[in-house]
Amino acid sequence: MWLTDGQKIGVALTSFGAFFMLLGVLLFFDGGLLALGNILFISGLTLIIGPTKTFYFSLENKNYAGISLVFLKWPFFGMIIETFGFLNLFGDFFPVVLTFLRQLPILGTLLNLPYIRPALDRLVGTRQSSIV
Repeated sequence: MWLTDGQKIGVALTSFGAFFMLLGVLLFFDGGLLALGNILFISGLTLIIGPTKTFYFSLENKNYAGISLVFLKWPFFGMIIETFGFLNLFGDFFPVVLTFLRQLPILGTLLNLPYIRPALDRLVGTRQSSIV
């Protein structure tokens, strides 16, 4: 499946939005960068999946409350709510990511060490297997 030109622009806007949000968090919750990141992320998501799906996606994950708090000069609490929505959305996907990372050459060896493996399994909620 090929992306349309609008979807390609949406991917770029979403990437820039994620970058600005990361930069805003790294610079001690700079409200301007977080607000710019939210605007770019939402506009990019709208171009990728459409306005109706974006609206339901944001309502389902309570992102509008977090975005509103960022715009109302409460960036720390807004990002906490946005992070909760992100974890709520992608929380079931973390075991899959961990399984993939464990198959990588160097990182997999580190993640399979005796004390690290059970801690990460407990953190992401995977079942511990008897195979070590």
